[in-house]
Amino acid sequence: MFPGGGVDMQQLLQQAQKMQQDLAAAQQELAETPVEGSAGGGLVKATVTGSGELTALVIDPRAVDPDDTETLADLVIAAVRDANNAAQELAKTKLGPLAQGLGGGGGLPGLPF
Repeated sequence: MFPGGGVDMQQLLQQAQKMQQDLAAAQQELAETPVEGSAGGGLVKATVTGSGELTALVIDPRAVDPDDTETLADLVIAAVRDANNAAQELAKTKLGPLAQGLGGGGGLPGLPF
């Protein structure tokens, strides 16, 4: 296309489209992957998808004290936070190489890294 062996725009466009498809597939896989977090030595367990959607919460009866609901609330928050941190790490692992290929270098808008 360009004299002297320049860039083949068609090939570049095909590569960009392939990378976009790969990224979409990885994002879909991430959205379907369950990730668990816990707090209080496993008394509270939260499950989120790799994209951070809370899908399950399990509370051991030993964590329930009617006179101290504040501690239970703190354990729930900590378990969800732990699960979300694990989901972010999973996203970095799965999407990081694709973001690098798109020139993101870890700062693509809309991605958690």
